[in-house]
Amino acid sequence: MGKKIVIIGGVAAGPKAACHCKRLIPDAEVTILDQDNLISYGGCGIPYFVSGDVNDEEELRKTSYHLTRDEGYFQNAKGVTVRTRTRALAIDRQKKCVEVEHVETGAKDSIPYDNLVIATGSQPFVLPIPGADLDGVYTISDLHKAIAIKKRLAMGEVGKAVVIGGGAIGLEMAESFADLWGVETSLIEFMPQIFPRIVDSYFAAMVQNHMKKHGVNIYTGEGALAIEADANGKACKVVTPKRTLETDLVVMAAGVRPRTQLAKDAGLLVSPLGIVVNNRLQTSDPNIYAAGDCIETTNLITGKKFFAPMGSLANREGRVVGDNLAGIPSTFNGVVGSFVMKAFECCIGATGLCLEGAKAEGFDAAASISAPSDRAHFFPTQAVMPIQMVFDRKSRRVLGVQAFGAMNDAVLARINAAAALISKKATIEDFSLLEMAYAPPFSTAIDALNAAANVADNIASGRQRSVSIKDFTNWAADMSSQPDWVALDLRHPNDVGYFVEKFEKKWLPLVYNEVRQRYSELPTDRTLIIICDAGTRSYEIQVFLDSVGLKNSFVLEGGFNVISRLGLEWWPKK
Repeated sequence: MGKKIVIIGGVAAGPKAACHCKRLIPDAEVTILDQDNLISYGGCGIPYFVSGDVNDEEELRKTSYHLTRDEGYFQNAKGVTVRTRTRALAIDRQKKCVEVEHVETGAKDSIPYDNLVIATGSQPFVLPIPGADLDGVYTISDLHKAIAIKKRLAMGEVGKAVVIGGGAIGLEMAESFADLWGVETSLIEFMPQIFPRIVDSYFAAMVQNHMKKHGVNIYTGEGALAIEADANGKACKVVTPKRTLETDLVVMAAGVRPRTQLAKDAGLLVSPLGIVVNNRLQTSDPNIYAAGDCIETTNLITGKKFFAPMGSLANREGRVVGDNLAGIPSTFNGVVGSFVMKAFECCIGATGLCLEGAKAEGFDAAASISAPSDRAHFFPTQAVMPIQMVFDRKSRRVLGVQAFGAMNDAVLARINAAAALISKKATIEDFSLLEMAYAPPFSTAIDALNAAANVADNIASGRQRSVSIKDFTNWAADMSSQPDWVALDLRHPNDVGYFVEKFEKKWLPLVYNEVRQRYSELPTDRTLIIICDAGTRSYEIQVFLDSVGLKNSFVLEGGFNVISRLGLEWWPKK
């Protein structure tokens, strides 16, 4: 046999590294260790198993050609030895061996290695509150927990559920309860919005409003103080500073932390963000590699280290480790941070920095918000897709993109294209001229991503003056905040009646194609907030009014296509 390669962790990065290096060096003796008996499963699919989109948990462990990834599969199909229910206790770097214990028998053993790979993943953060250990309180840490949750649902034991945490996992779990199972579901998030520090408030509000329409109650700006038990010791209430929520089941989805204790105990360099590795994914010991949720990585936008626990990254990192184990120089230079998430029949995606995050990192950041169609306007399935593009004013470098739209290919396609460009430090011009495949069922002739860049160009160049959604909605709720503002609504008369009646003289209806003939009727002593559906016509009218000396205007970002999706209290109820 060739060299001995031992891999600790058998979910994502570990199996990928094992199988890839085995293909490159077939005579290597490759062994995977994992303390669980379920390995190499699609952890990101757990919410969809709970929801019923995936019928059987075994589907999460099967290959695309319907073989279950267990010990026999890895041995027979891949030539890789897997030892499940085997816990790694310590790494002896001097003797180059791993001390292990069989979980069920307690028998201990020592496994020698030439190269070691640490792929220990992450562990859920358990809130330090009373009742966190009660029966009926779960974290989404492994497939066993998912099976237990689904069993309770299937047995009819859950009529109400509370999810703690407003990130992607929390929202996916909330949807899974409310959708198929019809469970009365509430979600609480300590921060002022869901997806904190991932998307900006408007996009978070669009998702929150959409979830609310489907029966999920979301409470932001309040965290869980305690979980209370009933007479049988089972979780029955979640207490926050503002309310008490009755429940039959609690899911704690308050984020994850890297599993680094084994590496730390071995004297490897570890930061609060994970095991420290170079761009070949070597640890501070050149004979030991690390990959997956247990490592820190580099943000390609800021250049800083950060924590990016995602199964897709773990698999790519595992391949890089496999290359290097086989003597093929390969690097993993970092990520920009991308995600996409289903929310009932809609979805949200983002890549790079949000506007708030970009400003916090010291960029002279601004953003464009547009709301184009996701495909040709005349195609039957077209839908509005609000997009935000974050950019640096000085360098015009694009720092991030967010999108919200229908549950189809549209958001994913734009986020993926944006991620690739952002990783190469692309500018607004690069996005504006980006070649995108076009056919009416898939996109508009000027793609939504191109259109977002064109709006960003207008803003960065000083041609478009915009009013923020926050300032506009504050004014609509309390017009005394900006007493000289007047809305100039360019939309069809059938669309403006409610607003003219509600806001009276503060809301001027003037159809888009009549402005050039009737602009002299507009007030010159007021600030005009120009409104259309998507913002495009508003900008065109602003340019025209500037040309005739009426420079007292601002464009409403994203138009009513964005405003109508925020769930505002003053918005007309249907």
